[in-house]
Amino acid sequence: MRKVELTPESRDNILENLLRRSPSQYGQYEQSVKEILENVREKGDEALFAYTAKFDGAEITKENVQVSEEEIEEAYRLVDPSLVDVIRKALVNIRNYHQKQLRNSWFDSTPDGTMLGQKITALNRVGVYVPGGKAVYPSSVLMNIIPAVVAGVDTIVMTTPPGKDGKVNPSTLVAAREAGAHVIYKAGGAQAIAALAYGTDSIPKVDKIVGPGNIFVALAKKAVYGHVSIDSIAGPSEILVLADETANPRFVAADLLSQAEHDELASAILITTSRDLADKVSEEVDAFVRVLSRKEIISKSLENFGYILIADSLEDAIETANSIASEHLEIVTKNPFEVMMKIRNAGAIFIGEYSSEPLGDYFAGPNHVLPTNGTAKFFSLLSVDDFIKKSSIVYYSKDALRKIHKDIISFANNEQLTAHANSIAVRFEEDD
Repeated sequence: MRKVELTPESRDNILENLLRRSPSQYGQYEQSVKEILENVREKGDEALFAYTAKFDGAEITKENVQVSEEEIEEAYRLVDPSLVDVIRKALVNIRNYHQKQLRNSWFDSTPDGTMLGQKITALNRVGVYVPGGKAVYPSSVLMNIIPAVVAGVDTIVMTTPPGKDGKVNPSTLVAAREAGAHVIYKAGGAQAIAALAYGTDSIPKVDKIVGPGNIFVALAKKAVYGHVSIDSIAGPSEILVLADETANPRFVAADLLSQAEHDELASAILITTSRDLADKVSEEVDAFVRVLSRKEIISKSLENFGYILIADSLEDAIETANSIASEHLEIVTKNPFEVMMKIRNAGAIFIGEYSSEPLGDYFAGPNHVLPTNGTAKFFSLLSVDDFIKKSSIVYYSKDALRKIHKDIISFANNEQLTAHANSIAVRFEEDD
């Protein structure tokens, strides 16, 4: 990994380089995505099945687009029972964590005849997109479906691309059934996003689409936003490790590579105040890359977006971490909880040398669907809040409104909205 002295100039250059990975930078694909969306919107199932044949090599029809109970039962026979056991253990942790996020409606009344409040309502239909092909992540199935179940969503629809044999990966199906998906469809790519957003004869329209995907899925979600809600437009994975001389270089190197293996566009960054640690981590990275199975992807990722930044002070390191606003942030310093209090921008924060990022990916409980490409400055991780909506409640008695009706009329007239003023005034014509 390249070692860089941390200066304001080097920080700006790195930020600019990292932003090149954003889905917003891939406009050359937007026209292709637009055509897919329009075709599915106009032709429905016909276009959906044609694209499935073209991109996935599978012959899908109205009769087999929905995963059957027989296929799910077959998946359970094919998946190693030990994996099913691990899925169920992780599910408990994820569910327990998200149950703590549940909100209640609230109402506040006063003796003078007013009642104000907020009504919490779960979304009716949610679509969960799950990647297929080489990217088979049952952990993401759990992370996207469980908070929707906890929130109380009425219908959770999952779509995922089939293999050439027309079947869905067994571990994906098992995770979906365990998590609580109500119905699963064999559809992937931008065409699946179109089906969820607009509806077809086979796949009814949903209210919100969540879940990761490739650049075509990301751009499709961006394009349909407004017809439906979406969780976020996810970019490539990223990790930032903030460490001092107390960190274990072997642990740090291993954690950096845990994200670099995801994608050639993944980012892995170490910021440290210790030159000795920087040198040792670089050596450990080289040794690991030689033996890891995805070394070609890792090498490309580190070549493009891997950095070891050497800071003059911990304060400079923290400032840079906040500027980068990484998806995953590990703090491995002498006083990690003290450092954590100074972090403003990060998708998920892992504290101490035994809280490595994969712990969050699979098992701890917090969601691993996180903001990327600096969006942790203003976005949050996926949560129960993504699957609810809030309505305000207003009740005033006649006496309560009488006390303040002239104030409202004055406000409305000031804005020259006389119909607003009249709506209040007509209720007190006899009094005035």
